[in-house]
Amino acid sequence: MIQKSQSVVKNLPFKEIDIFSQLRIEELKYRAIFIIYLKMRIQTGDKMEVKLDELLDLRKTLHRNAELSGKEEKTSALIKDYLNIYPPDNVIDGLGGYGLGAIYKSKSEGPTVLIRCDLDALPIPESIDLEYSSQADEVSHKCGHDGHMTIVSGLAQVLHNTRPERGRVVLLYQPGEEVGKGAQWVLDDEKFSQIAPDYVFALHNLPGFPLGQVIYREGTFASASKGLIVELMGETSHAAEPQKGKSPAMAVAQLINGFSAISQFHSALNDAAQVTVIHARVGERAFGTSPGYGTVMATLRSHSDEVMDRISAKCEDMVKGLSKSWNLKTKIQWDEIFPSTVNDSEMVKLIALIANDLGLDKFEQPIPFPWSEDFGNFTDRYKGALIGLGAGENQPALHHPTYDFPDDLIIIGVQLFEEIIRRLLSK
Repeated sequence: MIQKSQSVVKNLPFKEIDIFSQLRIEELKYRAIFIIYLKMRIQTGDKMEVKLDELLDLRKTLHRNAELSGKEEKTSALIKDYLNIYPPDNVIDGLGGYGLGAIYKSKSEGPTVLIRCDLDALPIPESIDLEYSSQADEVSHKCGHDGHMTIVSGLAQVLHNTRPERGRVVLLYQPGEEVGKGAQWVLDDEKFSQIAPDYVFALHNLPGFPLGQVIYREGTFASASKGLIVELMGETSHAAEPQKGKSPAMAVAQLINGFSAISQFHSALNDAAQVTVIHARVGERAFGTSPGYGTVMATLRSHSDEVMDRISAKCEDMVKGLSKSWNLKTKIQWDEIFPSTVNDSEMVKLIALIANDLGLDKFEQPIPFPWSEDFGNFTDRYKGALIGLGAGENQPALHHPTYDFPDDLIIIGVQLFEEIIRRLLSK
């Protein structure tokens, strides 16, 4: 349990500072983060006014009501209810499904800054005993999107009380990130024309990095990825007479080997390409029948969209060649397509400067992350950046059944975004 530090509190240079009165002390795990919080408030002249207990309650409520991609109806309703407490000038409802855009305007013309978070959860059952455990069967927030939404909702508090000096801020609650489709749903929605941002920002919590550390990188931050589904259609026959049918078994075996070797033979050493076979099946469990159907699924990853296009074409060529060799019909589908997330250099420099000014630990990621984020659809069109925020070196990994978002990150995330907004929209 953290004790109140009266010597710290009484010397803070702003009024009515007893910050610890806003916090549920029993919930705080990391004293250092809240020392940083005090420092940030000093350095910003106590501009930051955030009701932390309220945000903690919101995070728990969102966690209890986890919903899958494209089905975030209740989550969206909970966010709308919360925004009613800190009403924006305009709310765009039903963006790309259940997405929301909350617009806070200034009194002066200027750029539009979009801050995006994600609404959806994962098809992973809750395996840890929490006071606020997910009430949805086999669905829970194991990527921290409940925390991301809470951070952006903390910005709603700030913006309601202190509007930007110029321009507009849009808080975007995006559906469907986990399936790589939500960002495009939003961008394709004609209502998005009401937003037309000049700058776009998002963050993602990152287990394995020190708690509260700001992770940044110019250029490619997160890799491109896509799912490949190959169906092979032949003809069944009696297992005693396989020659009378058209079995896809050999084609499936050759595709498994061929896909796994694509990156070795069709990308350079510095291209960072990967093809991982994740599923394969031939026929049915029927010992008297030679199969007439097979399927192979693979995940493709690369650091750049150009390399992704190349290895994707090679996979398709391989399927077509083998189907011809074995006299099979084929169907090729691509799913969960994530472009690479490429950060704008100028915006990354701004983030590093802000982290430094706030006294936050920061780290420049040397290579792109192997995972994917559909925020790349935004950075492909607008200047912006995806930021990493360390979730703790011993924190369970994202998508692990024992993962839970660390509440200690909420205030840091709010402050980072607030400073980005202030510096881009100050007169």
